[in-house]
Amino acid sequence: MEAFYRIHKYLLAHLHSPVRRGLMNEINWGDRLIGIKGSRGVGKTTFLLSYANEYFGPDNRECLYINLNHFIFTERTLLDFAGEFRAQGGRVLLIDQVFKYPNWSKELRYCYDHFPDLRIVFTGSSVMRLREENPDLSGMVSPYYLRGFSFREYLNLMTNSRFPAYTLDEVMKHHIGIAKEICAKTKPEAYFQDYLRHGFYPFFLEKRNFSENLLKTMNMILEVDVLYIKQIEQNYLPKLRRLLYLLSLETPCIPNVSQLSKTIGTSRATVMNYIKYLKEARLINLLYAQGETFPYKPSKVYLYNSNLMYVINQMPVDELGAYRTFFFNQVLKNNRINGSERNADFLVNDTCHFQIEHHENRMKHNPAFYYAADKPETDEGNVIPLWLFGCMY
Repeated sequence: MEAFYRIHKYLLAHLHSPVRRGLMNEINWGDRLIGIKGSRGVGKTTFLLSYANEYFGPDNRECLYINLNHFIFTERTLLDFAGEFRAQGGRVLLIDQVFKYPNWSKELRYCYDHFPDLRIVFTGSSVMRLREENPDLSGMVSPYYLRGFSFREYLNLMTNSRFPAYTLDEVMKHHIGIAKEICAKTKPEAYFQDYLRHGFYPFFLEKRNFSENLLKTMNMILEVDVLYIKQIEQNYLPKLRRLLYLLSLETPCIPNVSQLSKTIGTSRATVMNYIKYLKEARLINLLYAQGETFPYKPSKVYLYNSNLMYVINQMPVDELGAYRTFFFNQVLKNNRINGSERNADFLVNDTCHFQIEHHENRMKHNPAFYYAADKPETDEGNVIPLWLFGCMY
């Protein structure tokens, strides 16, 4: 136990977390069992340590961070460890990479039932389905999702600012005033292109090659998060990797499932399942017609965020495609997005049709549409700066 306290104290002493994540305010930290999902590379470990540092500090032994990757948990049970921690006055146990531990859900259920004064916060992969696939925790776990940096978080970091988050409704109604206020303090367009290329994943702050690091992360997502958790045999990995690559070549694209199945040498049903796994792993986003979802074929496939577009293949990235990918990724939090049947790019919350507008492709504006335009400010009610849609979390 003392060794874990020493590790905990060391990690907090060397914690580098320059941006306070918005999710910190969304979580009800009084809940007894909290599950934080997120794709690999978005900062789940840093988030746990930031919580420990902010609410307890490095010397408070009521809170302890542990990683279930530690070899001691091949011999010692999580249940036994949690019991000892509680007996020594522990009140909040932070558990990283819980899916690496067999029977984790059953032991967390026992802790929940028998240790009412112990709060547990654990992290897991985005492909985990905490409630559906773990009936032991049904009705007990409070799930949350940690995303990569929003453009707002990235802008705050790069400019040492504290711009707040806005709802979609606030952006749509008050974008002229909001954009004017932000642009009076900084120039968001000066940072926007860099964000599209490397701003979503916090590890861009590390002194390593971002593209190589992201490629490594993507392969780890496929090899560990998808194959391991979904229990897919290792020999199917090349097909899964090739499918992702083929989808990326023309993203956003209308998927030809029959052609994809022939190219990678598997059935249409398997291709659809693989597409679903890639979505759950937050490597792609699927745009469906209104009222449809899996197992229907999506209207379009997007990469999950624009950073992926710049590293997954060597082709020049279509700028308008990157803008659409950005809009889809940022607006998807707290909103429902479908394909539009009115010749717009997106239908948001069943009511608002959005067209993404490139500065080289201006069009006559339809008063029934909203336009997300690549410009710092606008003076039109239905034309909104594209970057502002990155300020919603």
